[in-house]
This record gives sequence, C-alpha cells and structure tokens, in this order.
Amino acid sequence: MLNETEVRNIFRQHIKDDPVFAECWPDTNRNFYEWCSQYLDYNHIKNNEEAYTHALLKQIENYNIEPNRPIHSIFFGGGTPSLFSPKAFDTLIKKLENTFGLDKNCEITIEANPGTFDKEHFYGYRDVGINRMSLGIQSFNQTHLKKLERIHSPKEAASAANLAVRIFDKVNIDLMFALPSQSLSDVKEDITKALEIGTSHISYYHLTIEPNTFFYKFPPQLPDEEKSAEIFDLISNELNSAKFEHYETSAYAKKNSQCLHNLNYWNFGDYLGIGAGAHSKLSCEGKISRKSCFKNPRDYIKNTNNHKFYDDEKLLSENDLIFEFMMNALRLNKGFNQSLFEQRTNLPISIIDKELSLAKDKKLIIQKNGRIKPTDLGQSFLNELLQIFLKD
Repeated sequence: MLNETEVRNIFRQHIKDDPVFAECWPDTNRNFYEWCSQYLDYNHIKNNEEAYTHALLKQIENYNIEPNRPIHSIFFGGGTPSLFSPKAFDTLIKKLENTFGLDKNCEITIEANPGTFDKEHFYGYRDVGINRMSLGIQSFNQTHLKKLERIHSPKEAASAANLAVRIFDKVNIDLMFALPSQSLSDVKEDITKALEIGTSHISYYHLTIEPNTFFYKFPPQLPDEEKSAEIFDLISNELNSAKFEHYETSAYAKKNSQCLHNLNYWNFGDYLGIGAGAHSKLSCEGKISRKSCFKNPRDYIKNTNNHKFYDDEKLLSENDLIFEFMMNALRLNKGFNQSLFEQRTNLPISIIDKELSLAKDKKLIIQKNGRIKPTDLGQSFLNELLQIFLKD
C-alpha cells in the first residue's frame, strides 16, 4: 500500500511539480479558466516586485487561448504573496481582466502568513478586488507552532484571522493534525478557536514528513495510525456539529463557502499557471498538455524577458490522464459523474472497468446511476484506492 508521501511523489513525477504540492486548479466548466501563481518564495523577490510583476504581465500577454473562456477563479498562492503590495495585485488583476475577461462572480484568493500580515495591505487587497483570503495558521498552540518552525504566535494568528473575516467575503484557515505530541484536547482547542473567529472554510491537513526538511532529518515522535484516526474522527465530528460539510479529503466548508479554486482542481479542469514554478493544464483539440515555468524566480524573470516562459512541456499519456483524474476526483467525498471522466480525459469510462470492479470488490467505491464515489472505507484508505488506477 502506498503511503501519502509516496502518492505525492508519484503525482509530482506526473506533473514535474515543484517542492510544494500543486496549489492552483481550474473550474469544472470547460468554458472557464482558472489562473494562479504557483508556490514560490516571495521573500526572495519582494525587493524586486516591479521586475517580477513585469515578467508576470509578459507571460499573461503570451497566452493564446480560445475566445469566450473568461477566468472563473484567481489564486495568488505560494510562499507569502501578501508580501507584495496591493498595487501589484491591482495591476495583475486588471491585466487578466483585459486579456481574458473575468466571470462576474470570479473568486480571487490570496494566501497570507499571519507572521507577516499588514493591516493596511489587507484593506488594500480587498479594494483591488481580492475577495477571499487563505491563512496558513496551522495551529493556535505555541508549542506546536514552534515545532513546525512557524514565525507567528497564537496571538498573531488570531489577530490576522479576526481581521480577515471582517474584511473579506470568505476566509480559509489552514490547520494541521497528527503533530508531534498533539493531544485530542489540543486539536479541539484549535477547532474551537477557528470557529470562534467565524471562518467559513477550514483546510485540515495531516502532517506529512517531506524529504529535505528538518523533520525528515530528525524524525519526531508522531501519533500512530490509530491515534491519527481518532483525531480525524474528532475533527469531522466537531466541524459537522458546527454545520461544516466535509466536501473534500482535507476541506470543510459552510454552505456556499466551498473553494471554487479547489473544486476546479479536483474536477480536473483547465488552468493557467503564471509565475515561477507555476504549472498549467490545458485541453485543446482532444489533447491535454502540461506546461511548467522556471522554478527559480531570477531564472523566471530572465527567461521571460527573453520570451521563454516554460522549462518543460508535455502531452499527457492515456495512463497519465487516468491516474491524474482519479487522484483528483476521488478526493471529493461526493465523487463524480462518469460523464465528467469522459469529458475531461477524452477516454471512455469502459477503459477503467477492470479497475472499477476491483475497487468495488474491495468496497472502496460505489458506482450507481452513472456516479462514482468513494465509500467511507475508500476515504479512509484513499492511497490504496488510488494505487488501483496507477498503471505502468
């Protein structure tokens, strides 16, 4: 059985992802694109905002896409984009609107670090059209924040979140569980504080030890599988009682607060990736391609100025399409329509009949009335379920 890190590594091999799991994703409607800046270290370029913004504008101008496909969602992610000024985002949003057009209900998200938040910037982001904020809080517990090497304190996290819910239409709070020495009461306290703040969306991630990190070099004592499952049940029960829907493996939302950015990704839609380390997935004339930009911001700026925007381009193979679609769509607790598989991959659903039968035999999925969804068991053993669709 594959563990979560192994699944992530396989996914990275498919999309040649950068060191952080892919962040920007498209809309379920093929008539829309989603745009985002992929994960990148804004600390390295915050003193060169003008040059980096200029490079982003040049890349936007380079895109040649089908007409009448307005942008449905914009996601400014990676590192700490909130280190950039509202003026820079105003320039980018206007360029995107003038180049592609924005849907009237376009969701525009910015990620922010509670340790570097600026009150005036928050108001400035709202004024230029950003309507959703995602805060990387991880925990409201000082001991856990220190172990995670986060630069913010619980007080700073609460201050940033309380300000965000007053300013933006929607706010997401990132939290983590299965941390070293984390107790059930610690988890419950994190949930209580998040709910008191009034956020409408919570992303709850299981701690994963990644290569080239401090925890990888010096492995901490982590909760075992049984304790992690107990924590997960507590999270689900507490948030369900607070009227949050567990709509995706790691995401909980109140009514009408699901993240459009995430839904587009999980439904295997198209998206444009702009910026250092960003990835695009585009469907055209029955083929699906991926493009990735130069990861290093300085290399990205240099090459973009020479009209070279990508360091890798590839067409997805049949096996790539099957695995990537299932890896995304099976994260949705309500699953997907079989017609969506055929629409997004240009493959008949019958091509995975054998794999679907095996998954049903293992009671990992339900296939009924043209819809496929993971069972409770399939959600709990998602990695084993995905492994069924991984072909050589």
